[in-house]
Parts: sequence; structure tokens; C-alpha cells
Amino acid sequence: MPAPVPEPDAGQLAADAGDAEVDLAVTQVLAAVTTVQEDLTARAARAEGTAAEVLGVTAAMAADPSLARDAVGRVREQRAAPARAVWEAAGVVVAQLEALGGLMAERARDVRDVRDRIVAILLGLPAPGVPDPGHPFVLVADDLAPADTAQLDPERVLAVVTRGGGPTSHTAILARALGVPAVVAVEDALDLRDGETVLVDGGQGTVERDPSPADVEAVVAARGARRSRRRFDGTGRTADGRRVELLANVANGSDARDAAEAGAEGVGLFRTELCFLGRTVEPTIDEQVAAYREVLAAFPGRKVVVRTLDAGADKPLAFVTPDAEPNPALGVRGMRTSRRHPEVLDRQLAAIARAAQAESADVWVMAPMIATPDEADAFVTLCAAHGIEQAGVMIEVPAAALGARWVLARATFGSIGTNDLTQYTMAADREVADLARLSTAWQPTVLALVGAAGSGAALNGRPLGVCGEAAADPVLAPVLVGLGVTSLSMTARALADVAAVLAATTAQECEDLAFLALQQPTPDAARAAVRAQLPVLDELGL
Repeated sequence: MPAPVPEPDAGQLAADAGDAEVDLAVTQVLAAVTTVQEDLTARAARAEGTAAEVLGVTAAMAADPSLARDAVGRVREQRAAPARAVWEAAGVVVAQLEALGGLMAERARDVRDVRDRIVAILLGLPAPGVPDPGHPFVLVADDLAPADTAQLDPERVLAVVTRGGGPTSHTAILARALGVPAVVAVEDALDLRDGETVLVDGGQGTVERDPSPADVEAVVAARGARRSRRRFDGTGRTADGRRVELLANVANGSDARDAAEAGAEGVGLFRTELCFLGRTVEPTIDEQVAAYREVLAAFPGRKVVVRTLDAGADKPLAFVTPDAEPNPALGVRGMRTSRRHPEVLDRQLAAIARAAQAESADVWVMAPMIATPDEADAFVTLCAAHGIEQAGVMIEVPAAALGARWVLARATFGSIGTNDLTQYTMAADREVADLARLSTAWQPTVLALVGAAGSGAALNGRPLGVCGEAAADPVLAPVLVGLGVTSLSMTARALADVAAVLAATTAQECEDLAFLALQQPTPDAARAAVRAQLPVLDELGL
């Protein structure tokens, strides 16, 4: 990545600057802010899925009037130069977000990204972003802003290596959704230099410098072979025929159509936040119905699991999220927002019900951040009032996993969000690079919670899915099945690999692998032990 935009000098307008000069400086600030806002909004509109979702958040940061208002005030009252005024105004917002800690602190990076784009315009510098050397390359960076990651072209950017971030950070999630291998939290990443050859293995999390020409040729050949030889046939199953639904995670109609083309059996996670992010007011029921129908239409007669609004923490929304929570990740997010704003959830359920009536998809609905049986029961009751029969819960809080026998006695199904379940189990913010070693679903303690949820689901005869990043790991997939998971939902790009491993592994072998993983003391030991028992991985080049 190119050098970051430099901090502007602490310059001011001329001491004798008149009203006309001050007005011109104010106009420059507002014009630059508007240009950045429009650019990010346009990029969000062109993007798809998670990329659009994350870009929507960044665009919302650019649209926040407080930044422009503060910068304009500094120009008028302190006679600050335009670029300096924006820099200092952004610094106030960054300090406020970082003081909140947790996932809200992660939004500070988005504010810095917006700041740099505005300042670059004011200083006449190239906009920060991904370089274009004219040939495919491995992108190395201290960290990547979500806006940059979302726009990566997999044909140009062969892999990403960053010093910051975590394995379930936005950078890693977006890269995986695009099919770009990513290795994050590499301490000496910035020691890499332009012109040297590296081999990046996103699955193993390794970066090898100066590989031999033979190794390079082997990797290039294997990558080409993988692209051409495997395709999911649309039916997930183990070697002895136990059915495991293989579904897709989507955020909009385009995602859903791509997933259907890839053979997905349905949708295991429809993130409805895309309709809400970047808005200061709630979308109308009609707007929501139109967005939901696009996804449902891609899977006629097949299952589509719709997650209700997951607002809060790193996805604040002005019309439901409290201001200045001391610890937003543990605060009012997901289903908890309906306590103060029940009308928002009620209208969303009404929109989902209308969309379901208009299409033929088999619609299931689930609520995020459920922790107790009473919360599950309340959600099921709300869904029933709208004629929604399949009402489930996200299991991403350890309390819900440990209490699954009671939670799933109320809810008709469960879906494990392994990203948040890992974060809350390990008390480790998944966006913090220093904690990346903890942020993996291979943690035996996390797997034990998945097993507890599996036992609770089996006791009540309920289906149990996984829709977190873990579902896309072909090595972990059989372990999850062995722990009682009945469906896996992932980026459509991962379907073929996961299906191939499951098809070569019997149900009993899945259970044996799960038991083996649970006996290991560390995540690395668990992964190594399971890999050693799966020779099919080498045959498939995984």
C-alpha cells in the first residue's frame, strides 16, 4: 500500500483573510466532504453482499454532519486551514470512539479513512487506496480500511497480508467473501518488500518468502486445477449419506442469485442490515419488502433463513442504538434493541411476512443476540403474531449455547454465529490484532460450546446450523457435523470444498473427529490432529 496521507501542517488562513476567503475555505471543506461521501455511497451501491454492507457503514461515517460542522467551525472561528480543520475535527471523533472501547473503537479506523480521503482532496494528493502496478500482486499493508478491502479485484490482488486485524475482522471476512487468501496479524508483514516473491496460504495462515521456482509453479498449477475441477452438485451429505444442508450467507438479491448459481441448497443467513445501514431513519415496510423479495425469489421452494436487524456494537444505527454505551459489544445490540424500539422489529417482521407471502421460498426467521429462554419465547410469540411459523435464534452468546436445551425448547431452530461466540467465549475483541491468536473457532472451549448447543438441539429435535466463518473451513466442517450441526452456511465460494470433504467422510468419522478435537489443549493442536485424520485434504489440495 502507498504511504498514508500525511498530517497537514498546523496552518491557518492569512491573518488578514476577509469574509470572502473564509467562505471559500468553508466551501472547499464542504465540497471535499460531499465528494468523498458521494464516492463511498456510489462504491457501496456497486458492491455486493458483505462489501456493500461494510461500505455502507463507511459512507455513513462520511455523511455524519458533526465532522463537517466541526471542521467548518474551526475554519470560521479559529481561521484554521481547510485540511488542518478536517484533520482536527476527525481527531475529536476518533478519540470519542476509541474511548468507548470494544467494537466501537474499530469504527475509528473508518473515520480515519474518511478523513484521509477528504484531506487528500484538499491537499491535491492521490486518494488513499489499493495500488495498481499493472500486474497481479500480493497486497501488503499495515491494515486495510473496509472500503479498500471491499473493492479488491481477485484477478489483480492474489492475496492480502496485513500486520493488523484479526481472523474474523472485516478485512479477513471481506477478503474471504471475495475468494482472496488473507493472512492477518502478521507481526513482520511490513518487512516484505516490493519485487520479492511470496507464497501466501490463507488456509494455513502462512507467508513464505523466497520460495523455489518449483514451489511457485506447483501452487499456480494447483490453483488453476482447483478452479476448474470442483463444483457443488447441490446436495450436501457425508460419505454414508447423512444429509448436511449446505447453504449460503447473503446480504442482497445479487448475492442470492450468485449463491443459487453455485448450487447452494438455500440461504442459511440473510443479513438484513443492508437495508438499514447508512440511514438515519428506518426504511419503510415497502422498501424492506422489495429488498427481501429479491433474495427469496432466487430460491423458490427452498429454505431462506432471514436474520432480523443486527444493530449495535460495530453497526450502530441512529434510530435504535443508544449513544455512548460504555461497552457496546456487551450492550444493546441485536434483539435487545427491540426493548426500547419494539415498533422497528414489529415492522420488520411484517415486511418479512409480506415478502414470504409474495414468493414461494420456505422462509425461516431468526433473532440475533438471544441469551435466555424467555428472550427466545418472546421472539417466537412475536413471529407467530405475524404468521411466521419457523422462528429461531442465533446462538452466539455462551449462555445460549450452555442453555440450548431450554432455549431450543422454545425456538424451532438454532444457528451458531461462531465469530461472536468465539469473541464472547475468549473475551477477545475479534477486530484487535494483538488478540488474533484467540479468535478462532478451533478453540477447544468454543467447540465444547458448539457441542453443548448440538446436545440441546438433539434433545428437542431441532435443526442446528452454523453460519459463522467456521462453516467455510473444509477442515472444521466434519468436526461441526460430529458435534451435532445439521447445516452449514457460508460464502458461496466455499461450497464445493466443504461438500467434497464431507462427501469423503462418514458420519461416524465426523463424530470421531469431533471427539479428537475436544481432547486437544490448543486450537493449533486440534486443527493438526484433525488434519492428520483427513487424507482427503491432500487429495483435494486443501
